[in-house]
Amino acid sequence: MKIITRFAPSPTGYLHIGSVRTALYSWLYARHNNGKFIFRIEDTDIERSTPEAIEAIIDSMRWLNLNWDEGPYYQTKRFERYNVVIDDMLKMGTAYKCYCSKERLKQLRENQIAKGEKPRYDGNCRNQNQHSNSYAESYVVRFRNPQEGLIIFNDQIRGPIKFDNKELDDLIIRRSDGVPTYNFCVVVDDWDMGITHVIRGEDHINNTPRQINIFKAIGATVPMYAHVSMILDHDGKKLSKRHHAMNIMQYRIDGYLPEALLNYLVRLGWSHGNKEIFSIKEMKILFRIEEVNKSASVFNIEKLRWLNQYYINTLPENYIVKKLQWHMKKLSINTCNGPKLKQVMPLIAKRSKTLVEIANSCRYFYQEIENFDVESAKKYLRPCANRPLQVLYEKFSALSTEKWKAENIHFIINNVVKELEVKISTVGMPLRVAVTGTSYSPELDAVLELIGQHRSLARIKKALQFISMQKD
Repeated sequence: MKIITRFAPSPTGYLHIGSVRTALYSWLYARHNNGKFIFRIEDTDIERSTPEAIEAIIDSMRWLNLNWDEGPYYQTKRFERYNVVIDDMLKMGTAYKCYCSKERLKQLRENQIAKGEKPRYDGNCRNQNQHSNSYAESYVVRFRNPQEGLIIFNDQIRGPIKFDNKELDDLIIRRSDGVPTYNFCVVVDDWDMGITHVIRGEDHINNTPRQINIFKAIGATVPMYAHVSMILDHDGKKLSKRHHAMNIMQYRIDGYLPEALLNYLVRLGWSHGNKEIFSIKEMKILFRIEEVNKSASVFNIEKLRWLNQYYINTLPENYIVKKLQWHMKKLSINTCNGPKLKQVMPLIAKRSKTLVEIANSCRYFYQEIENFDVESAKKYLRPCANRPLQVLYEKFSALSTEKWKAENIHFIINNVVKELEVKISTVGMPLRVAVTGTSYSPELDAVLELIGQHRSLARIKKALQFISMQKD
């Protein structure tokens, strides 16, 4: 049997962490088994579905490199197919027309709640003959759910799950406006697309028995199901937008790599010994849906940041530079006004956890310093720093352009330290603040070489002018 999985988000909102983990698990299961991965947009909720959400979902999948073999399919383009199946079901008696008014259904619900009963349709139209005024009145189509027996399915993550048909009412499969409903469309789609395994969130467990009954009613093979547990925040509550349940593309904007995000998500519920780092290739080889834990997982942003730092420093340099360039452009940092980004990036990357951190730390290579960091200037650009900076300025000016190299810059700094008989910090820290605007930077000699001689001298001169206006 060829394994066929699918990812079928609803475009009523953007993809979030939980949705992406489900997509990843479905994608990995198909890839591990040399199967097929289908991408489907479940947009039957016409009022709430938006083109913007659809575009964002597709962009997210592409950014994450979760490539699909077929799709994206859209349910709104398959209404004709759904109606053919519904008409066949009406003929076979596995579905029926319901003419109950909204007022009657509202009253029924209120009465049931008042009696402490579970609100459900009472089957009023289930066994009635064709309504005499059916052509004049609006109606919905309901599925004739079995009234006896059990639905038992073996969840690949949770084991056997059982439902009693007596607990299920006759759900609507086509609304009065002619639009088929989610639970029905899903079944027909999975049937037509040959889906063998459905991997989705645990919030769909209650939909599963209804869908299984529809599969059986139309004579289709029931797929295997695996329901993934929720992801919780550090307080054990459902993730909120404030706690990282945001549009997945926000992680891109915040400077995370897709490799880090996928590595982190695959471990939220699945493990392989004590291994923490997984390449995409390793995930495909090692992942087993049967090994996914049925307990809820807790989201830890610091773990994600740690993984992101690892990937920033281990993935091919050209790849990271390409990703970084996107952020530089977004921050309006023109990399044409300075050294090649490939030269700068390795200096900053070691201590950075996100691409945004690198981009912001790169600013002084490409943009002039408008203002020194207040605390750094207060501490290091004092009158006592005037002499070290003045001597450095003179010696750097005397260096020929072709000799403006890190080793020569390093030699000059050390000589000034010896000449003035001071600590290295007395010379180095004022110089660092002068050329970068802050007291934090990589090795000064490498930074100065990349900033360039002319720009470095201009910044030292500006720092000297700043000092001259200070009072000791």
